[in-house]
Amino acid sequence: MSDPFLGLTMLILIVVVIVMGFPTAFTLMGLGMLFGFYAFYNPAEHWIDNRVFDLMVQRTYGAMTNDVLISIPLFVLMGYVMERGALVDKMFYSIQLSFRRVPASLAVATLIVCTFWGIASGLVGAVVVLMGVIAMNPMLRAGYDVRLASGVITAGGTLGILIPPSVMIIVYAAVAGQSVVKLYAAAMFPGFFLALLYLAYILGWATISPKIAPALPEQQTRVPVPTWMKSFQALYSHNMLVGLLRALLSPSKAMALETGEGRLSYWELVKNACAALVPFLLTAFTLALVWWYVVIYPQASAEAEAPEGLEQLGAPASDAAPVAVNGPATTFYVAFGIIAVIAAAVLVRYYRNMSAERLQVVKLLVSSVMPLGILTVVVLAVILFGITTATESAAVGAAGAFLLAFQARTLDWKRTKEAVFLTAKTTAMVCWLFVGSALFSAVFAILGGQALVEEWVLALDLTPVQFMILSQAIIFILGWPLEWTEIIIIFVPIFLPMLRHFDIDPILWGVLVFVNLQAAFLSPPVAMSAYYLKGVSPPHVTLNQIFAGMMPYMLIVILCMIIMYVWPGMTLWLPEYLYG
Repeated sequence: MSDPFLGLTMLILIVVVIVMGFPTAFTLMGLGMLFGFYAFYNPAEHWIDNRVFDLMVQRTYGAMTNDVLISIPLFVLMGYVMERGALVDKMFYSIQLSFRRVPASLAVATLIVCTFWGIASGLVGAVVVLMGVIAMNPMLRAGYDVRLASGVITAGGTLGILIPPSVMIIVYAAVAGQSVVKLYAAAMFPGFFLALLYLAYILGWATISPKIAPALPEQQTRVPVPTWMKSFQALYSHNMLVGLLRALLSPSKAMALETGEGRLSYWELVKNACAALVPFLLTAFTLALVWWYVVIYPQASAEAEAPEGLEQLGAPASDAAPVAVNGPATTFYVAFGIIAVIAAAVLVRYYRNMSAERLQVVKLLVSSVMPLGILTVVVLAVILFGITTATESAAVGAAGAFLLAFQARTLDWKRTKEAVFLTAKTTAMVCWLFVGSALFSAVFAILGGQALVEEWVLALDLTPVQFMILSQAIIFILGWPLEWTEIIIIFVPIFLPMLRHFDIDPILWGVLVFVNLQAAFLSPPVAMSAYYLKGVSPPHVTLNQIFAGMMPYMLIVILCMIIMYVWPGMTLWLPEYLYG
């Protein structure tokens, strides 16, 4: 048998052995050592002098000194601290109350919490199990179809490995030699767009067939309002925002009210007023930040970089970077103005009827969602805007996760030890995978397997579109028996050298792979999300029902990939805008 066909034999064996249940990392190392020993074998040398042992040492050292991988244990620690800290129960309750009038409100709340929690933790198994415990039984008790309940949990739980910060993106960056920051920026819009497609499917199905998600009884949609608020509304105004602002100026009547824990304090009035203003403050801050970054910051940077003698020649420094009156600048101003007007109209409509129930929902959201939301935004912002590296941002996220857990008083010494132990276990697995993959791919290339695959693909005389379809179809099929780690570490490197020949952007191709690998968690027979959910579901929920609930989401993944390829700007616009 020739060396290239030995390389292909390696490739086939690795799939067979992994499907049989052997550990992936040690299987990669074992096959790499075995076939590498043959590739380097020289009868004139002692067997212990075989160069495969040198190759093993070199590849291990290369994985140990890979700076990109340093951020993995910190992001994983952030996720496990979040999970062990049990911070999600109150979030699910508050989001469910916020969407109580929407069709399939429990399923919508589950998807939103899965997306949000997946971003914060990045752990698919943890998110699926946690949401299975929290949301599965309430949906089934409310009469929801088993397929709807299981599908939204399994599909929503996988979004954590797609939307940054994601360990999968870090692993791909290390394998492909790409910038983690650019990949994070590229995956941002496709990740949220896929979540939006999931949401549209749930709402559409529930609207067309209401029996799959019956309306909740009144006791489950009633917002718990303190008794003092009703007396407060009678004294000041039915609109709580107006009443609170009046009470801050004239608090005597309000401070005479009983809250059940004593008299209403002035500080309590201030806290309620601040909570009522949170939607306005968040909207104003977001619009101001966008305006500063797009308009003010570039002008200030241009002025700082302008030649010192420019002002002496009679021209102001700001002329070094004139703002265009046509083209992209005008488009931005028009779009920004339209968005600002729409936001103002929504806020006016929202505050026109600021009832006690609405204020209570806002307070629940502020206490449960806002801390985690701020941490997630900070972690992503400092990466995308170039303030810190991915590793430093991961350290910020891990420290913030500990602070949130301590603030919620849900993280004790036992849970901390569990989080640290699981982090070490997961990190060790990833590092051994990199060592095994590096050795396997080196031996595969030495035997000529990589060259044979490239010759075969090039001999097909494919167009870039055809190559894109072929490569993504192979990865999609590999997702049935294999997990994303094996696919990215073993098979993605086979396609990467061919991207340059077909003039395909490795960032666009990589993000398509990320979306494609969502199906790896949803495709039988090794659909890990289904087994995670089955483990925490009631006995009458079968695997076949869970599989049936996941299938439509696989089609949505394919639809998202088609839209991404037809409209590559959705993927490439943000990294090009931020980093040129």
